[in-house]
Order: sequence, then structure tokens, then C-alpha cells
Amino acid sequence: MATNPAVSLPRAGAMRDALRKLDLFVVSDNVRRNDTVEAGAHVLLPATAWGEKDGTVTNSERRITRQCAFLPAPGKAKPDWWIISEVARRMGFASAFGYRGAADIFREHAALSAFENEGRRDFDLGGLADLSDAEFESLGPTQWPVRAHALRRQRRFFADGCFFTPDRKARFVAPEPPCLREALSDEFPLRLNTGRVRDQWHTMTRSGASPRLALHCAEPFVEVAPADAQSHGLVDGGFARITTRHGAAVLRVVVSVGQQVGSLFAPIHWSDATASCARVGDLVASMTDPQSGQPETKATPAAIEPVAFASRGFALMRRPATLPSPTWWARVAVTGGTGYLLATDAPVETWRRTAGSLLRQGVEQIELAEYIDVPRNLYRVAAFAQGRLEGCLFLGPAAAAPQWDAVRDMFAAGALAPRQRRMVLSARSADGLADAGPVVCSCFGVGLKAILAALGSGAAANVDEVGKALRAGTNCGSCLPELKRIVQGMTHERVAV
Repeated sequence: MATNPAVSLPRAGAMRDALRKLDLFVVSDNVRRNDTVEAGAHVLLPATAWGEKDGTVTNSERRITRQCAFLPAPGKAKPDWWIISEVARRMGFASAFGYRGAADIFREHAALSAFENEGRRDFDLGGLADLSDAEFESLGPTQWPVRAHALRRQRRFFADGCFFTPDRKARFVAPEPPCLREALSDEFPLRLNTGRVRDQWHTMTRSGASPRLALHCAEPFVEVAPADAQSHGLVDGGFARITTRHGAAVLRVVVSVGQQVGSLFAPIHWSDATASCARVGDLVASMTDPQSGQPETKATPAAIEPVAFASRGFALMRRPATLPSPTWWARVAVTGGTGYLLATDAPVETWRRTAGSLLRQGVEQIELAEYIDVPRNLYRVAAFAQGRLEGCLFLGPAAAAPQWDAVRDMFAAGALAPRQRRMVLSARSADGLADAGPVVCSCFGVGLKAILAALGSGAAANVDEVGKALRAGTNCGSCLPELKRIVQGMTHERVAV
């Protein structure tokens, strides 16, 4: 329920194999497909998503806030509590799950928090156990504990020097000295660190559907320190195979001075649904911390080696498609359809034979425009229907991969003017607009080249001035750390000169 263990757990491949052996495998989720569902779910129950749910949420300062649905539940989607209650009813436990709505569940939750508590436990909502439906509906932000019959609210824990122990004294816990569970070796000389990237969340089942969020980090990558890149024969923008005792993945290389020597970083988000070989959970050891039980996802011994492809490119399509095998690919949300970033060793002629069926996707009247140069390993094809770009495929030498920014904009534009259609295969903007570079600020679509241009021209000299000139970093603020690194990098270059 509401998780994707076939991607996110350590040794994710073993988890997927275990799910396939279940006699009964039921998944409750708000997406039709993910790696866990594809592991062989016998029953898929449609659940409501965040904006469709009614209930409460609690933040890290213990503050409970009412969450009201602002979207209707689509189709047959139901809240989690309703799904659990209906399953329980069919199992013969109807009397214990007779909830009519979120208010019933909140009252039971509050009552249980006060059961045999009498101030011995920190979490206590006993004072809210008798809320009426109307009072629950209008409940304002409330910080727990809210103890029944308390004369005053406890705003801050431990201010009186008392702790939630039998004698009210603090307890010092002395865990074993922190140490890594697996040592490095000649076979696996590096540490694999895994984690999030700025604009994605968990396994991208929701955030991965946003074209705007996809602009920042469009494909799975491994970040490597310059010294490690040199010693292992890796190049920035190339590919590498990361191997551990548990699995392997092929990721694009990002050489970064911010990466620690001896350590690799790879994001956790991509899955079999969004990439061909990027499930980082497959690589992670299942060692756990003895106190918290958390897996050691940031220190798995790993090896890295370069991977070479003859060609790289991209495809844009109105619907997801199955690409010729073997192909390295990463699926990217784009406005109007689906994008794929590609790397392949298949010859140009192989792609040319499959391009028509790949791009047609059920459209009856389609016009293909092609450019092919076999000696230079170049192939470009675009499919048009009623003046609209229905799909395209661009391939070129791996060292000079075609860029998709201008074509992606035309793909999203709908019907194209004749001049724009003629420009598609050139991969250049028909309006003569300059390439803004990789997106740094997702809120306003501000690219790296535009930021560097503002800094280089003197139009901006610091992060605040970049914000005034380009609006970058002035909305959600999540790109501010990256903006600071860019500004610092420009400053260091000027000092060096």
C-alpha cells in the first residue's frame, strides 16, 4: 500500500523475485503501473491521491492540520481507510472497522493515544477524542499533546527537566561505535552513496509525470570526483557501469568537484518503468543499523567502469513505446507526450527499419521526413500529421549527441508553420532563440547558459541579482544552493584570471 518496494528497498531485485512467489499479492496504489505492480500483482486496488484525500497530516513540530480534498476521486478510487475497512469486512471483522469517515478514525486515534497513558507517554490526543463531526471539520492547526482535563497546554517538551521515563529522569543510550558493515576491497574499492535529487520524489510515480520537474535532471546519473574519474577512465557526460555484490546499473557520468574522492553518488528515483538499467536499489546492501533498523544505503562497496555506446540521441512520442533491444534509455515526461534519451550500438539502418512503426502509434495519415548519413552515423526522422509533429527520432555519434531543446518545444507547440516544420530536422529553433542550457530553476525555466551570461556580462554579480535579472531562485527557493555554487564558480574563475 502506497509504496514501491520492488524499487526502493535494498536488494530490490531479490524483493521483486520474492513478490512473484506470493500466493496472493494485492497492491493498493494510485498509479496503474510501477515496478511493484509489474512484479505480478493479482489484485490492484485504486487508491485516492494526496489532493483527493480527507483527514489530517502532522508535521515535524507535532502540529496536526486538517487536510481537505480539493479534487474529486477519479473513477473507482477510494481512500485507504475505506479499502482496509472493506477488506476487513469481507474477512469477518466488520464490527471493528465500522468507520463512516475520517472523523471516526481520528476520534479512535485520539482515544488510543490516551489509553493507559496518564502522562507517561509524550503523544496524547485525549482532549480531542470526543470531537463532533462538525468540530473535526473545522479543526485548526493543533500541536500535540492535547491531554484530557489538562489545565494548560504543553508547548515545549522537557522544559521542566522531566522526561518520559518511569522516574522522569533522562536516559543516556550508548550504542556501539558507528562503523560500516562492509569493508572496501580490490574488487569493490569505492563507496556508493544513494539519495534524492532536488526535483524528484521517491520512485517518480507522481513527480516523474511533470515535464517541468523533469527538466532539471532528465536522466539517471552517477556523480564521480575528478580524481576517481581519471583513474577509472570516465569522462563527464559519458556512461559507466556501477557494480556491487548485489547488482549493477548503467548511468550517465557527472564529474563533480563537490563529490568526495572514493565515493560515488547515484539517485534512487529511476525504475524499470522509467529507465532501462537504473534501479539503484538493486545495488544496495541489506545491512541495517542495530538501533534504528535503517538500511545502510549510503556506503555499499562498489566498482565502476566506463561503458561506450556508438550512438546517442532522443525520441519524442505522443505515447510510451517499446524501443528496439538492446538500447539504453531513460523515459522523460515532456509536454504533449513522452521523451526518451537514448544510447545504442545498433547501426543506423536498424533504427531506420523500425522508425516508421515506432512513430506511427496508430495515426492513419502520417508524413515522414528523414535525414540519413550512414558514414557519419547520423539519422533523423520526424513524423507529421495535419501539420503537427507527432514524433521524432534523432541519433548521432556518441561524442556529438543531438540536443533536443528546440525540437521538444516544437513537439509541444501543436500545429507548426511550414518554416517550423522545415527546421525540425535541424534541431534548431525556428525563432532563432539561443539555447538556455540545462535547467537550473524549474519554476521559471531558467537555464545554466542564461545564468552564466548574466554573470559574465555584469548584469548580475550575486544570487540576489540573478534573481532580479532572471527570476531564478525567487519562487520555491530549491535551486538556491545550485545558484550559489554557480556564482562561486564564476567568482573563482575571475580571481584565477
